[in-house]
Amino acid sequence: MSTIVRWDPFKEVSTLQDRVNRVFGELWGRTHRPDEDYISGSWMPAVDVRETKDALEISAELPGIEPKEVEVSVENGVLTLKGSRQFEKATETETYHRVERAYGSFERSFSLPTNVDPEKVQAVYRHGVLQLTLPKREEAKPKSISIKVEDK
Repeated sequence: MSTIVRWDPFKEVSTLQDRVNRVFGELWGRTHRPDEDYISGSWMPAVDVRETKDALEISAELPGIEPKEVEVSVENGVLTLKGSRQFEKATETETYHRVERAYGSFERSFSLPTNVDPEKVQAVYRHGVLQLTLPKREEAKPKSISIKVEDK
């Protein structure tokens, strides 16, 4: 049995944009010139977005970032994650031979569907992953309606 999935052209454009951003982020967001004492730039943490019957769940990978360095906000139907990961300078007795992790500030924004209750958003940070739970409004949850059978 196969499932019919409705084609959403805007989702395709969004996916292409994410891929292009990731490629350019890898090219420019992770560069380091030897004459600099620091690495800076912008980068985007990887996220997973999943929907259950009761909520949207967003998991963002933020290894090496203190929770106090992350800001989560919801305004006008948009969820925004902001923060930064600072590069630790080498001391006089240390030398970096390779730097592959991205450093600097990041910001990710997600448009929320109207069925999400922004007043009940929860955030938990564990093992370098920020887990956001965005509960759906009660009226948005699926309801089963029973059918009465009447005899004539």
